[in-house]
Amino acid sequence: ELWKDITSGKLPLLFDSDHNFKQGISPVSKYSRYASDENGDYDLTIMGVTSDFFQEMETLVGQGKYKKYDVSDANGDIGSCAQKAWGQVWGEQKTGAINRSFTADYESTVPAEYTKDGSAHCYLYIAVQ
Repeated sequence: ELWKDITSGKLPLLFDSDHNFKQGISPVSKYSRYASDENGDYDLTIMGVTSDFFQEMETLVGQGKYKKYDVSDANGDIGSCAQKAWGQVWGEQKTGAINRSFTADYESTVPAEYTKDGSAHCYLYIAVQ
């Protein structure tokens, strides 16, 4: 329901007061203040970011502070896309391939209608130790 409110403009993150789409703004979910891990309590914040945010995250990935996951769904199912991306994270946690720090993680899901290839995309930036 939260995402429906954002994409419809009910919550004015992506639209101005005249209901005009704000160019260059992308919605991003921030998961933070983890009580323990993904099974405990945590805060969810929805942010409107510019391309600078993604450039900064790529720098942090390059520094080894975050791991980036880039998953797409050719059928355009954004829910399936996000589930696949998080499944990769949880699978790598289980095998020990990553060691999450549970400080702040970010998710950007892009519906198929906003992409050049017609696929839904999910980008995760997971904080690692």
